[in-house]
Amino acid sequence: MKLYYARGTVAAAVGIALHEAGLAFEAVPLDFKADEQTRAPYRAINPKGRVPALVTGRGVLTETGAILEHVADLAPGAGLRPEDAFEAATMRAAMYYLASTMHVNHAHGRRGRRWADAESSLADMRARTVHTMTESAQFVEAHMLRGPFVLGAAFSLADPYLWVATGWLEGDGVALGPFPKIRAFREVMAARPSVARIIADGMI
Repeated sequence: MKLYYARGTVAAAVGIALHEAGLAFEAVPLDFKADEQTRAPYRAINPKGRVPALVTGRGVLTETGAILEHVADLAPGAGLRPEDAFEAATMRAAMYYLASTMHVNHAHGRRGRRWADAESSLADMRARTVHTMTESAQFVEAHMLRGPFVLGAAFSLADPYLWVATGWLEGDGVALGPFPKIRAFREVMAARPSVARIIADGMI
């Protein structure tokens, strides 16, 4: 398998999950600063021009949540998804929030041209990002982290996703001081070999 990624993006969550699952893959970097993701060679792989994209023997998968679920399906023994239906739904609820809200909050500050052209609009979105990302951090702190991990004591697919998203906070102007659960979560995640590997490989 080949995982297309850009450094610092949510694609790193897929890299962590693949390492947790013990699945071999080739990490293929894209240079967002050079707009590689918008050029024809990558558009032929992922017409959305986004990352991640996972090239498999059966075709290309896109969208972080879908790829993470596929990784869990490929390695059921890795325990990346709980067997209990309610716990699995709780995991997915966290992932959907990260995709639909926290990731979008972050993108408004970094990729505002997806929504607007006027510099005043872009500046307004950048200024607003610290507020919306603070709200996301408050939600994660109060309602998402049930213990060391999203599901409490058990690691799941939601945790690599959350680790990447909380890694954006300080760059978006949100200090981690008021969020002890997030700080503890990031320390626990940093101790995992899968996270150390993607850091060493320059994916984040």
